Amino acid sequence: MQRFTEKVVATMKGAGLYASQGGPIILSQIENEYGNIDASYGAPGKSYIRWAAGMAVALDTGVPWVMCQQADTPAPLINTCNGFYCDQFTPSLSSRPKLWTENWSGWFLSFGGAVPYRPTEDLAFAVARFYQRGGTLQNYYMYHGGTNFGRSSGGPFISTSYDYDAPIDEYGLVRQPKWGHLRDVHKAIKMCEPALIATDPSYMSLGQNAEAHVYKAGSLCAAFLANIDNQSDKTVTFNGKAYKLPAWSVSILPDCKNVVLNTAQINSQVASTQMRNLGFSTQASDGSSVEAELASSTWSYAVEPVGITKENAMTKPGLMEQINTTADASDFLWYSTSIIVAGDEPYLNGSQSNLLVNSLGHVLQVFVNGKFAGSSKGSATSSLISLTTPVTLVPGKNKIDLLSATVGLTNYGAFFDLVGAGITGPVKLTGPKGTLDLSSADWTYQIGLRGEDLHLYNPSEASPEWVSDNSYPTNNPLTWYKSKFTTPAGDDPVAIDFTGMGKGEAWVNGQSIGRYWPTNIAPQSGCVNSCNYRGPYSASKCQKKCGQPSQILYHVPRSFLQPGSNDIVLFEQFGGDPSKISFTTKQTESVCAHVSEDHPDQIDSWISPQQKLQRSGPALRLECPKEGQVISSIKFASFGTPSGTCGSYSHGECSSSQALAVAQEACVGVSSCSVPVSAKNFGDPCRGVTKSLVVEAACS
Repeated sequence: MQRFTEKVVATMKGAGLYASQGGPIILSQIENEYGNIDASYGAPGKSYIRWAAGMAVALDTGVPWVMCQQADTPAPLINTCNGFYCDQFTPSLSSRPKLWTENWSGWFLSFGGAVPYRPTEDLAFAVARFYQRGGTLQNYYMYHGGTNFGRSSGGPFISTSYDYDAPIDEYGLVRQPKWGHLRDVHKAIKMCEPALIATDPSYMSLGQNAEAHVYKAGSLCAAFLANIDNQSDKTVTFNGKAYKLPAWSVSILPDCKNVVLNTAQINSQVASTQMRNLGFSTQASDGSSVEAELASSTWSYAVEPVGITKENAMTKPGLMEQINTTADASDFLWYSTSIIVAGDEPYLNGSQSNLLVNSLGHVLQVFVNGKFAGSSKGSATSSLISLTTPVTLVPGKNKIDLLSATVGLTNYGAFFDLVGAGITGPVKLTGPKGTLDLSSADWTYQIGLRGEDLHLYNPSEASPEWVSDNSYPTNNPLTWYKSKFTTPAGDDPVAIDFTGMGKGEAWVNGQSIGRYWPTNIAPQSGCVNSCNYRGPYSASKCQKKCGQPSQILYHVPRSFLQPGSNDIVLFEQFGGDPSKISFTTKQTESVCAHVSEDHPDQIDSWISPQQKLQRSGPALRLECPKEGQVISSIKFASFGTPSGTCGSYSHGECSSSQALAVAQEACVGVSSCSVPVSAKNFGDPCRGVTKSLVVEAACS
């Protein structure tokens, strides 16, 4: 660890990147969340932290070092907070700044799990509360979601998509309204900056579950008003003035008078996106492209042999742990043994027996005499496998081949290096009269697949293994597939829909786009149609796509693609039909906004908290996502009491008859528009009721 840390620091120093050298690096971190697990190591764990801190400081970077989630961080290092909320975090020394190094914008997706997401209002609430209570620095994890290409996903069972419900999604597109609302939150906090850096906040109770924190120094004054009740809205009095506070929200007042933003009231637009299915654009023999389902002649295939085929296979007695055997050079490890059957063995019932295999996980396939005999998988909560499958044995020699596969390796927790993977036994044949324990038998081991050694995933390396027939096998385990396709037109992000496939890995032009596993289905329960942002968030609070595949779509960066012809290679572990896969592009279907009469003005209308301006009131703003686009039509407009979400709005009990015409006049034909939200603009369809304006528009 010291060699690694010294190498990183020397590289940064050599490039002049530390702030002490005039560069941009203002903080360095040593260790991460070790404090969550160090109790498991006892005194050596504490000793290690002291050593790590001393080692880091001795490297003399000229900038502070931090340790995340380490309450007993040795001086002069700074302990910091990671989590969904860090407003209640207190540094171990009062002289240290309050730093939030990981604000979790969502949560990761696991194969076999529902898709988690974090409501925008709650994330904004957490940010504002942190600065309300004296926060100094806040950093998002993740701000830009991504993709676990190749075999890089941690885990086990963490999916290929690492979108994380981040403000910028896996495909590089801004996620609205999360991106826009957080932009506005930080603009509001920035307006408070003169007061925030001048003094510490003072606390003031505004009633039950309501409080204010005020930063006041001379003529500077900024205030945060919070309603931490997770059910009831409140009206509070602050400095002699009444303020409405929605439940679980913070209002930001850069001048201690005017609310420029409330975390529960989103002025930012919403984007409704869709994945447009393109089929599979294949290359015909004359070089032209054909957009269609793949015909049987468009795929070549190669069969991955069952069991041991490599000369460097090794035979040893007993069952070996997988990670120490493969050194993670491959997901796959073959375990192979054989037995001689006379026909009267006690573990037989005629020619039948039950094969029991226990494994640390993550995926297990059983083959007897070269034929598939059963499979099982673990899960993100328990990777352990205990498989009992009926097998048919023949007189004489019988070959038993077990294929164990990992799906990312455990990379967190105490003693995670000892968790292990693979078949640890017992492995037994059982029948009505007895058992044969094979755990201590001689087993032959093969690391990886033959196709991996032959680089079948690399289209630039020709291999005689590939077969091009008028038809190809489908729904067979251990099969490689190869084809060509043309790059989808345009510049929209690209993904492959792997519906029809089982589990495997895919390569585009020789670059792995990661593991696919569309047959791993999320539990039926645990999701809600609409997640209430009010109240503490947890990774299981807001989930969608229960009872559906955890991940169907797999990102293919356009940087992986080339003009014209491209190669795609699949290794299918379970069995599937590649003719059913298709390409999709992610496109914005609509831009929408929902703003009420009691929302604050748009944040950009506030030049500065000190400047006295005649406020125009709240306004709904829409902007096309791409340069050169204009709003071509208004799909829906309603002023009154509308409800619903972008793409499925409906009029409420009252609705202005002028809403559509006003929105069309203001927005059609321009790239962006602003529509005042007031009865002066639309008439008053229901007096005495707080009204909202909803508009859904299409851009082209």
